[in-house]
Parts: sequence; C-alpha cells; structure tokens
Amino acid sequence: MDQKTTDTLLELAAKSLLNNEPVAIHALDEIPRDLFVPLFNAAFLGGHKTVLTAMVRVWPFRCLHIGSLYTQESYYDILKAMIDGLQMLPAKNSTSWGPRLRILDLRRDPHCKTICSEIRTTFPFCFKSCKYSQRSILKIEEAQHSVRRLRIGNSGSEPHSAQEPMELLVDISFNGTLRTEQFLSFLCSKIQQDFGSLHICCRDLKIDRMSAHKSILQFLDLGCIDHLEMDETDLSEVLTILPRVIHLNRLTLCNIPFNSYPRRKFRSFLLCLGQMDNLQELSLPFVCLTNQLHKLLSIVPRQLDTLYLPYCSLSNRDITVLSESSQATYLKELSLSNNKIFSEGYEPFQALLEKVSSTLQHLEIDNCMITDSTLSAILPALSHCTHLRVLSFVFNPITMPVLKSLLQHLTSLMKLKYVIYPVPLHCYEEGNFHDSLDRQKLAEVQAQLQVMLHGAQRNDMKWVPCSK
Repeated sequence: MDQKTTDTLLELAAKSLLNNEPVAIHALDEIPRDLFVPLFNAAFLGGHKTVLTAMVRVWPFRCLHIGSLYTQESYYDILKAMIDGLQMLPAKNSTSWGPRLRILDLRRDPHCKTICSEIRTTFPFCFKSCKYSQRSILKIEEAQHSVRRLRIGNSGSEPHSAQEPMELLVDISFNGTLRTEQFLSFLCSKIQQDFGSLHICCRDLKIDRMSAHKSILQFLDLGCIDHLEMDETDLSEVLTILPRVIHLNRLTLCNIPFNSYPRRKFRSFLLCLGQMDNLQELSLPFVCLTNQLHKLLSIVPRQLDTLYLPYCSLSNRDITVLSESSQATYLKELSLSNNKIFSEGYEPFQALLEKVSSTLQHLEIDNCMITDSTLSAILPALSHCTHLRVLSFVFNPITMPVLKSLLQHLTSLMKLKYVIYPVPLHCYEEGNFHDSLDRQKLAEVQAQLQVMLHGAQRNDMKWVPCSK
C-alpha cells in the first residue's frame, strides 16, 4: 500500500472519530501516536475547539504548528482553544507516547509541517524555536543542562523540575478591533497564570496607533521580533521600540512624519537602524525623505535586499544617491512608486537599473509620471535586468506604440512572468486618466498584447492592466 493511500485512510479514520467529540477526547490516551497529526488536522479544519484543547493537553510530540491550516471558524476562537490546552505542569493520569508539548506555534506558515523531525537528539528540537530571548527553551535548557551535569557529577542524582519551560509562538496585530482586544486580554491573563514557565515569542508584530497598546507590550520580549510594522505612530514612540528589536529582519514604518521632528530625533532613528545587522527589508511608505536618502543608506546593512519607498517625495538627487550606493548591488525588490523621480531627467534611474540588473526581481514604479520618451530611454537598461520576475508601472501616461515596443523588448527576459501595465492613453476620453475609460478599447489592447505574447512563445508571461 503506497503512502498516499495510507494517508487517506488515516484522514478518514480521524474524520470518523470526530463525529463523536466525547468519544474522540476519551480515545486520546489510547489511539496510536501516528494518528495524532491527521486527527489534529481534521479537528482544526473542522473547527472542533473542544477536541483541539484536549489534544494540545496530551500532545505526544515536542512541537505543534498550525502551518498552512485554515478554518472557517473564528481564527481567534481556535487559537484560544489551543492555548487553553497548554499545561505548565505535567499531565496526570494520561498515557505518554513520548515527550510532551513544549512549543505551540500558532503562526500561519505555509512552509511549516505540523511537527518537526525528532531525529536530532540535541536541542533545539524544533526548527522554529526561539533563538534570542533569555526565556526561550533553548537558553533555559542550555542552562539546565549545565546545572544537571554539575549536580550529577557531584551527587550522582538528577534533579526533577515540576515545571517545564514552554514556548508560545504567535503573531500579534494591535489593530484596535474588539476581537483582537479580547484575544490580547486573554493572552495577557494566560501569561500571568504561567508560573513563569511560559515564553510568548512574537516574531511578527503590527502596531496601529501604539499609544493604545503600551500596557500589553510589557508582556512581550521584543528581542524575538523578526518583522515590525508600525502605522500612524509618533516618532518618539517608534524610538522607544527600535532599540529593543535589534534582531529585526523586516521593518515597516508607515505615515511617520519625520520632517515635523527635530533633527536629533531623526539622528536617533538612524542610530537605531545602524544597529540592526540582520535587516534585509526596509519599507517606509508615506515617510517624507526628500534629499535625505543618503543618510538612510549610509547606515543600513549592505545586504539589504528589499527597499519600499512609495510616497516618500523622493527627488532626482535621491535616485542618484541610491544608484551610487553599495546597497544597490544587492537589491532584489524595489518600489519607488508615487515619487516624481523623473521630473529632472531619467539618467539617475537609468544608472540605477544598470546597478541592480544582476539582482533585481521585483520592480514597482507606479504613478511616477513616466512618459513615452522616458520609457523608451530606460528600456535598454530595463532589458538588462535578467532576473526580473515582476514589473509594475501603472498610472503612467504611456501610449500603445510604446507599450508594444516594451513588450517586444521584455519577452527576452525569460524569468519575467508578471507585468502590470498602465491602460494606454487612447483608451480614455481626451487621453486623461481622470476621464471615462472605454472598456472596449481596453479589451482590444489586451487582445493585441496576447497575440504578441503568443507570437513570441511567451504564453507563460502575463500582462495585466490596472485602471483603478
């Protein structure tokens, strides 16, 4: 019997068992260990909250990840049910198939399996375990291991602890909704009842108007965070967070009015960024950086591969600085949308394209007032970006002949699969974006481009218009 058939039988057995929840819960101490994962998957997908709580309580593996599982039930209700199953003290009167649950991962991660391999005997036993916090299982077990070896060497006996350290991995979004506030309140109460053995590890933190959430932040170890996103927040409040998130991989700051603060605060912000050696993605939408980009680029890591700067009021000078920076040789994703970067000429951007041609995979230059002459001028440099996969340049005043010329040049870029292009001017009344759109003309444009793609044998490339 092949593996696919075996998995199907396990899934059928799990679904059948869930038809009677009391029986399913009662059977948890008796069912084979191999049935736990398919039973958990079926319970999660079916929204069986009571069964999930019971399963977490007696989970026979060291870790549990929801991975890519999705349910129609309330997401927070499912998470609360699973957190309710966490036991800080060893379970009583239950059969043990092996190590008890130590890491509960409630983050949606399509690349993560329900459980990690148990082949390795050394810790960390879970590939997603926390690396930085002093309260992480990794750090606690390292310390306990050292103490245990010392005591065994001296007395010949090994101490036993009634409380096992545990980790709860969860992404948190302070968005102000009632359901979110209720979940965060529940989470805080769980932390207060954990007897000091539960570590909340937040890798992805989103804060909208931080002033309303300061009390909850005190429960988090900000050193764990990989991705921080802050929106419509005072720069002073941003500066209270940044020094504590030095392990960041991604940082997003939106609508932070830098230009309204004293220069010393901007310098403090730059100082914080300069300490983030792991930073690879920086996104600063709606942050005014006119003629300030050189200061930013002088302190961010060279290995920065993603830079999003839409609505940043960038100048032609800023693009020149970017084209001359060391970071330009590493960039894989770049967004310069909604900046008037071509108001004084196209040469700086042309130089930038040449600099990033060997790495760039994703480029957004929407609403930059790119004209036919500008696009024609930068087209040779754009054609050298051989790793480009996605190109978006909507809301630029481009005509049909230049759009067709662009397609002819870009079909040679074999990795380019997705192009979002502006509706040609002739599809609008009087050639103005604000005028009515002629849908029939747009349909004819799409048909012509599709014929050209077919003729170039690039049916794998999609050209999609954007007219909104």
